[in-house]
Amino acid sequence: MGRRRRKPLPQEPINAKIESLAHDGKGIAHNHEGKVVFISGALPGEEVLFKQTGRRRSYDSGEVVEVLSASADRVEPPCPHFQGCGGCSLQQMAPLAQIQFKQQSLLDSFERLGKVVAETVLPPLTDVNQGYRRKARLGVRYVPKKGGALVGFREKSSGYLTVMDSCHVMVPSVGEQIGGLRALISQLEQCNKIAQIEVACDDTQSVLVFRNLEPLPEADLQLLDQFGSEHNLNIYLQPKGPNSVVPLNENHQTTLRYRLDHFNLEYQFVPTDFTQVNGAINQKMVPMAIELLALTEDDVVLDLFCGLGNFTLPIATVAGEVVGVEGDEALVQRARDNAVLNKIDHASFFAVDLQDEEMGGIWLNSRYNKVLLDPPRSGALEIVQKMDKIQPQRIVYVSCNPATLARDADELVNNQGYRLVSAGVMDMFPHTAHVESIALFVNTHA
Repeated sequence: MGRRRRKPLPQEPINAKIESLAHDGKGIAHNHEGKVVFISGALPGEEVLFKQTGRRRSYDSGEVVEVLSASADRVEPPCPHFQGCGGCSLQQMAPLAQIQFKQQSLLDSFERLGKVVAETVLPPLTDVNQGYRRKARLGVRYVPKKGGALVGFREKSSGYLTVMDSCHVMVPSVGEQIGGLRALISQLEQCNKIAQIEVACDDTQSVLVFRNLEPLPEADLQLLDQFGSEHNLNIYLQPKGPNSVVPLNENHQTTLRYRLDHFNLEYQFVPTDFTQVNGAINQKMVPMAIELLALTEDDVVLDLFCGLGNFTLPIATVAGEVVGVEGDEALVQRARDNAVLNKIDHASFFAVDLQDEEMGGIWLNSRYNKVLLDPPRSGALEIVQKMDKIQPQRIVYVSCNPATLARDADELVNNQGYRLVSAGVMDMFPHTAHVESIALFVNTHA
């Protein structure tokens, strides 16, 4: 027997009433058969016409083509490319409503996935919602039928790159040059050999790392050099893996730096290092974390997933001793260098895979009375399950994924005797459904 033919998607717009928002910011509705439909661009309470874009066994997907009855939270998206670009998903929602949605997503995750409830909800951390993004990976593709090179994020409903000339959430030094980058790449002899552009910005400078799949001829190098000089952008090349990143020439080589003014600290980093995307929120987030830890000079603190020392060094300005642990050896070395740069001599660092169940070493013992966690999206379950070996009085957990934070909170609260004293959201990624949060756990046995 041949394979059953898939029923074609309906071509006519479909009416729907939006009941709520999913965790990714899509509107949730049900069709006439009772099947769930996730609709991008829709807000709770709205009546919309949508075009169906996908069909799965358990749900359908679609995108708004017309809003028949608008939510009071609906605003005009500030970016002209919002409808097609997948870089943002919530520009049609008022900023305050975005924060409320993210806060509710966090609290729902705690209750539904973690079976825990925060005793106190912290006020959200917010700042500017445009021109904030310091790190990004821009796709590049040469498409003659679309006028030459495309540079930017992928479309909402496909893997194709968005046709765009600017980006309102990127720092202006880069976001306002998307059109210029398209024109630049279109002029290159090797225009179809640039795969992506990595963006890394500090407090005052911007670096663009061009991933070149083939060596570039001298003429192309000169065009890149000229573009960088004209727009005050430092151009780097990446011919192979991340370790192959080099400045285009000595004129483009730079040392990236950011400061944490509250602690009078300066950090140095390279373009490929992990740093916080939103510098303004980072300036507020770190002091909040230090405050929640309630540090004194008698404390011995463990900073897990410490990166280049973003939290470790501020902790060291207050606590008696701090140990930072991180899986990336290059970041660990950067943390050590930044400690020396800031004349901090009571912070030590170890390179350890914190997601290895067999992890161990001299750093893992019970002498710490406070712990800070800042894991990747996958969370910190492997290390959280070892907290009974440490039994710290306080744990501050900074999270970029409410689902894994809720899972780890379940372990801490329901298995290890901690209270979830407070939690709140931080708007690290305005106009997206990405939820950054912070939570304080206190040991009931300490």
